[in-house]
This record gives sequence, C-alpha cells and structure tokens, in this order.
Amino acid sequence: MMFDATLPLRVLGLAIVLGSAAGAQVAAPAAGPVIYEPPAVAPRSFADLTAKLQPAVVNISTTQRVEVGRSFPRFGPGQSLEELFRRFQEQQGEGGEPVTREANSLGSGFIISPDGYIVTNNHVISGRDGQSLVDSITVTLSDRREFKARVIGRDQLSDLALLKIEGKDLPFVQFGNSRSVRVGDWALAIGNPFGLGGTVTAGIVSALHRNISGGGAYDRYIQTDASINQGNSGGPLFDLNGNVIGVNTAIFSPTGGNVGVGFAIPAELAQPVIEQLRSSGRVKRGYLGVQIQPMSEPIAASLGLPKDRGEIVAGVEPNGPAARAGIRQGDVIVSVAGQDVSPDNTLSFIVANTPIGTRVPIQLIRGGERQTITATIGERPNEAVLAGQPPSEEGERGNAPEAGAEAARQSLGLTLQTLTPEIRQQLRLPESVQGLVIARVNPSSSAAEQGLQRGDIVISINQRPVRTPQEAAAAVAEARKAGRDTVLLLVQRGAGPSRFVGVKLR
Repeated sequence: MMFDATLPLRVLGLAIVLGSAAGAQVAAPAAGPVIYEPPAVAPRSFADLTAKLQPAVVNISTTQRVEVGRSFPRFGPGQSLEELFRRFQEQQGEGGEPVTREANSLGSGFIISPDGYIVTNNHVISGRDGQSLVDSITVTLSDRREFKARVIGRDQLSDLALLKIEGKDLPFVQFGNSRSVRVGDWALAIGNPFGLGGTVTAGIVSALHRNISGGGAYDRYIQTDASINQGNSGGPLFDLNGNVIGVNTAIFSPTGGNVGVGFAIPAELAQPVIEQLRSSGRVKRGYLGVQIQPMSEPIAASLGLPKDRGEIVAGVEPNGPAARAGIRQGDVIVSVAGQDVSPDNTLSFIVANTPIGTRVPIQLIRGGERQTITATIGERPNEAVLAGQPPSEEGERGNAPEAGAEAARQSLGLTLQTLTPEIRQQLRLPESVQGLVIARVNPSSSAAEQGLQRGDIVISINQRPVRTPQEAAAAVAEARKAGRDTVLLLVQRGAGPSRFVGVKLR
C-alpha cells in the first residue's frame, strides 16, 4: 500500500478543506452523552474536558485506486527503438490498461450515538474527482480499535457525511446550540492533523456567519483561531460545555498550514442535515426556482436602492414555484417569511432552510414599488438536474451502486444506472425510450473506442431489452456462456435515432 501525501484539502485562496489521521491515545470511558459543568471563570486547564471528549473523536482513513501518470520515455543517445518501446510497455498494465496504485487519505470525525453513527466531511470520503466515493473507509477509535465504515448518506452542498460502524456502548458527543455562540467564546478543536493522532487545540470564536470563497450558497461558517490543519476535516469544534458547536471544515492559508483562520460548519446547520441523512440518506431543501445576483453598488445605484439589502432576480425557472407565484426577472427580493435578505442572510439560505410546501410571503420591489406576493416553497432538484448534466456514477444518494452494476462495469467497461423519471427529465428523453443510462465509460474499454458516452441509453444487449443492471449482467453472462467475446448493444443518444454497437467483453 502506498501513502498518498495529497490529503483531502480545500484551500481558500488558499482555503484548505482538511484531512489526515493516525492512531490515537486515551482509553474509551463508559458510554453516555458528555455532560460537563463549565467553570465560572476562564479555565486553568482543558485537561478534564479533553479526557471526556477525546474518546468520541475518531480517525478516518480511506483508500482508493488512482491512475499512475504516464509519459512516453524520451529517446536518448545510444538507445535503440526496441529499448524505448520496452520502457514504454513497462508503464502499461495488462492489455494496455492504465497502471493504478492504492492511495490513502486521512481525516477526522466524531461519534454521535452509542451504536456507531459518525459525522465527518463529505470531502474526506470523496474520490479525487470530488464526486465518487473512495473504495474503503476505516474508522480508528482513540483506544486503537478499528472498524470498517459504510456510508449512510452524504451531502455535497453542506460538505457533510454520515457513516456507520457496527459497535455498541461507544462513547459519543452531542450537538450544541451554535446560535448562542458569541465572538470571543472559548472553542476547543479535536482531530488528527497530519496523521499525528488525537490532537487538541484551543482558541476562541473569531467571527460568525462567514461566507468564504469556494464555500456553498448555504454556508455560514464559524471562524476560529483554534489551530486547525490538514487532517482535522470532519472533526468537532466544542464549547466549554462539551457540546459540538461546529464541524471543522476549512482553513484560510497562503502556505497550506495553520495561520489562525479556520472555519467550522455551525451545529445549527449541520444537525438538520445529519438528521435527514440518518432518516433517509439524502437531504431535501427548499427551492424557489430563481437565479439571483447580489445587489452590487452599481446595480443598487441604477435602481435607486441601498446596497447590501435584497437580491435581484436574474432569471426565473419556467413553471417553478417563483414563476407560479408571479415573480419576474428584475424583481428585487428584500424579505422572505419576515426575514430580511442580506449578504449575511441570503435568499438561497433562507429558502433552502424553509420546509417544503410552506406558503411564505415574499416582499419585493418592482418598478420602484414595494409589494408582497405569496409563494409555495418547492423541493430543490439534485445538482446534476440543475446543471443539466447526466447522472453521476453512484446516483443521487451517493450510496453503493445498484445490484449487477459491478459485473456490467467489469465486463463492458460501462457503469450502468436505472433510468429514473428524474434522469429522463434531465436528459430530455421521451417516455418511449426505455433502458439503462451510462453513468461512466472506462476510457480503456471497447465501449469507449466505439464512441459511447456518459448519458447514452443502452436499450438492449444482444437484442434482449435491459431495464436494470442485473438484466445487463445476465445478458452478458449468457453471451459468455455461448462462447462469445462481443455483445451487440442498441444505444440511443438524446432524441436522436438509436444505433447498434458491437462491444468486446473485457
């Protein structure tokens, strides 16, 4: 196994989203939520608090196969063409496939229940493309017990993920009330920076409601000067009551190391996301169906309005909640459900955190006149739908591929996914098209040579209709049993005509 020095990281400007880990120390105490009475004055030591909290903080290590970079050997003096070709072949796998190696990355997390639910960052368990899952996830407790973890759900927009290990009577911590946090309050960060093991750092809350470059539309980070580094990603930020007030996620650094500017997702945002992931494996958010722009000084001046108040509607989604309510392009939305729209409380944030189906009053300015309309909040589509992209390899929930998908991938070099109504809408396919959607194409496969692409629809294999990855795997197995090394795929791309493609089996 090779160690990958490129750890999960997000650097703003540089801002760094953290990852790392190693073995830790401290034996696990008896199970139960942490209850700690804070001192009336500034503590002389954090030792007692640390001893109670550290056993619930875990190291998360991941593995994935990554392609080794290849380059054609340079021709030097005295080298024959045969020697040059031999050296190039050494960089190829069997059958000319790319050479891969196993890479590790590290991060932190914390246990929130005695039966082993664990909170961490989504980027800690994501592949290098930021979308796919890593191949395996191992959780190490402070007493050095190791567990294989499975993903319950993950949310890219909030950069949160929920894992599960099979344990009982585990030490755990609880979310606190981050709304009561004030600038200047003590903050304690525990994690596994640089793979060193359990590490505790202390500081204060430096700022609240931070929006950072590279963050999401729904982020309002807690800023802290408690030392946070690579490997702290997904670890907890505690108050002096021992409650989790934030999930350490990013740092601002021109060097890649800690400079005293770290960011944590506040508990008030993290806890509802984690509860939804635990109950359904996915997160539902409110949706209005508008494209918005902040009120810059020139825009505000042109409309005769104060800046930093409200957001202007740049576009309205046809047949969306905003369109049905009568919102128009050029409207300036100044409040939703009684909450003022501002840089610290954006329209996206307000709507995303409003229950789906809620009827809300929206105050807007149109033509210099203030008026109020009522809209019903819809459910936000997944990001692929909003971006007009084909589906990702693992689907909306980010869980394991469907049954039969792995066999089809190995045989055809294609990752196939069930054609759901949502994907059909996404790809603008008529109801008459039935089959499997291609989520990924192995670039070394015969399918890639034949020009198949992500988003194509496989209608049949060997003139046998396929609707599930299992049916595709069965059709391939039948071809192998008949002694064939090639299968005939009927493929359709978009609204164009279908065509037959012969694909060699791997």
